[in-house]
Amino acid sequence: MTMMIRDVPKSERPRERLLREGAHALSNQELIALLLGSGTKNESVIQLSARVLQHFDGLRLLKEASVKELQDIKGIGEAKAVLLKAALELGKRIRQLPPEDRYVIKSPEDVAEFMMEEMRHLTQEHFVALYLNTKNQVIHKQTIFIGSLNASIVHPREVFKEAFRYSAASIVCLHNHPSGEPSPSHEDIEVTKRLTECGRLIGIDLLDHVIIGDKKYCSLKEKGYV
Repeated sequence: MTMMIRDVPKSERPRERLLREGAHALSNQELIALLLGSGTKNESVIQLSARVLQHFDGLRLLKEASVKELQDIKGIGEAKAVLLKAALELGKRIRQLPPEDRYVIKSPEDVAEFMMEEMRHLTQEHFVALYLNTKNQVIHKQTIFIGSLNASIVHPREVFKEAFRYSAASIVCLHNHPSGEPSPSHEDIEVTKRLTECGRLIGIDLLDHVIIGDKKYCSLKEKGYV
C-alpha cells in the first residue's frame, strides 16, 4: 500500500518540521518534497522526491538539470520542473555572491566614524549595540531602545540576546546625547559597568561604550569604565 503525505502524522510532515526545527533539520528528500508541493495519484510527494534524487544520483547532477530533464521524470510536469529549476538557480547565485565587505572596528574613532552621521542629529537618545565577530567586523547593528538612558531600562538581557542570536564574539554599545555634548552622566557610567560585568560573566566582551555628540564623541573605555 502506497503511503501518502496525509498518512504521515502532521507533526512529522516536512512543512511542520521546518517550522518547528528549521530548514537545516530536513533531509534533501524532504526539502525537494516541499518544493514539489504534491505527489501523484499513486505516489506521495515524499516518494516522488526520492525518485528525483535517485534519477540524478543526488544533488550534484540535479543542480545542473534542465527543465526538460526534470520533466523526463514521471510525475514532474512543467510547473514542478520550473519551481525546482528556479530554486536550484537561486542556490547557485547565492553561492556565487562575493564576500561581504564588513566594517572593522579597532578603536573608538572607528566606532564614531561608523555611526556619527547616523546618530548626531537624533532628537531622542538611541541606545545601539554593534555586534562583532572574532575579526572585529560588524555583523549586526541593533537599536536596543529609544529614550533617556537609565540603568533599569537598559537590561543586559536585551543587549546580549542579539549577541547569542548572531554568534557575536564581542559588542560595542553607543548612544547619542541630543544636546551635542558627549560627556558621560552617572547613568551612562552605571550602565557601562553593568554591561561590562555581565559580558565578562558570559564570555562576550563589551569592547567599548561610545557616546555620540555633535561631531564629538566620548569613549568610556578610554575613561577607564570598560
